[in-house]
Amino acid sequence: MAERGSRSGGRGGRAGAKGAVAAARRPEIRLPPLVAYEGEGLEPDGDYDGVRFEEVDLADEAGPGSRFMDCELRGCALDRTELPRARFLDSVLTDVRGVGTNLAGASLRDVEIVDARLGGTQLHGAVLERVVVRGGKIDYLNLRTAKLKDVVFEGCVLSEPDFGEAQLTRVEFRDCVVRRADFHAVRMESVDLRTVAELDIARGVDRLAGAVISPAQLMELAPAFAAQIGVRVEA
Repeated sequence: MAERGSRSGGRGGRAGAKGAVAAARRPEIRLPPLVAYEGEGLEPDGDYDGVRFEEVDLADEAGPGSRFMDCELRGCALDRTELPRARFLDSVLTDVRGVGTNLAGASLRDVEIVDARLGGTQLHGAVLERVVVRGGKIDYLNLRTAKLKDVVFEGCVLSEPDFGEAQLTRVEFRDCVVRRADFHAVRMESVDLRTVAELDIARGVDRLAGAVISPAQLMELAPAFAAQIGVRVEA
């Protein structure tokens, strides 16, 4: 389990040399002794502090505006769970699974999401700061108009993620697969795509200003770049 240290995030957000990509500041989480969750469902505006949710079935539960501080969710079912405007602070979500989880307008700060299996997760309008998504697979992730700052996607599969009109600052995609991504009207600053194992952009290839890609990725994206500016390439 990761340990939380200084909230400042250290010096990881600085570029080490002129022209270098500013690295994302990762969360450092140290959970306190936790109390097992023994409730019977979530509550609107619920306050959960230092709670461990172990294999809890939260499908179809509703807890809009809830606050999760120093919590661990492990092996929980989140099918159709309603958590709009929820706040997750200094928390770890491991092996969570579900379809149609609603986190619209939520705030995630200093959070790790590990080996998640999610589909159709709604995070539009959300704010993510110092978040790591490691392993697992997320299909149809909706991050439209969201704000991502110091976020790392690592070793995971993102299938048809929607970043439309989102703002990405110091976001890293490391050793992950990104399929049919929508970057329509996205704004990027210090976004590192160089180590993406598979990069497939369905829309918004013209919005990669502020991102860094590898020479190999440039060759793969060349037809899309050419089409964007109206250049025909023929033998």
